[in-house]
Amino acid sequence: MTLTPFKSRGVKQSRRAEQSAFTLVELMIATSIMLMALVGVLTVQLFGMKLFELTRSKLGASDDARKAIDLLCTEIRSAKIIKIGSGGPGTPNFAECVPGKLQLGSAIQIYATTNTNSFVRYYWNSTTNQLERTRSGTAVFTVVANFVTNTAVFASEDAFGNVLTNNQNNRVISMKLQFYQLQYPIVRIGPGNYYDFYQLATKTTRRALE
Repeated sequence: MTLTPFKSRGVKQSRRAEQSAFTLVELMIATSIMLMALVGVLTVQLFGMKLFELTRSKLGASDDARKAIDLLCTEIRSAKIIKIGSGGPGTPNFAECVPGKLQLGSAIQIYATTNTNSFVRYYWNSTTNQLERTRSGTAVFTVVANFVTNTAVFASEDAFGNVLTNNQNNRVISMKLQFYQLQYPIVRIGPGNYYDFYQLATKTTRRALE
């Protein structure tokens, strides 16, 4: 009778697989490390998004400010007549500051020639908090700057920065824009929450004085 020896290869392989498998402690440690790495990645991502939103709001306000300065200063320098007061879109919607009162208001009307029927008007819209620009004979407007919150945008000043009560020939036209924007869109709006504040102030005069 021939006896066939029993081969224990399957048993050895099973024992070898048991020795190479993860224990419960090792699995918990690996899972913890993976979770910590995932939390770190998410934290960095959220921080980057917040920083991007903050930078975008500042760049947006700065871009609006540059547009307002460049166009307005060019038109003021070449103007023949300038009036400061309050108003909105449309030809009749402007009230000039009366003589004897501070020449300070939310709108400015600029005449490129002595023809008072042709002008450009910049005005602050209290409904939308926008600085808008319109031309005579139309109610169509373009937005110059957003998130402007101050009412007294334009002023007529002397050389020392004092607001005038008349339209003297060598006056300085002052413009001040104050911007308020949320730093991050997720932040709730209300008392105690965070806002970003910007202020732009510039002064210019006409080139041609009578």
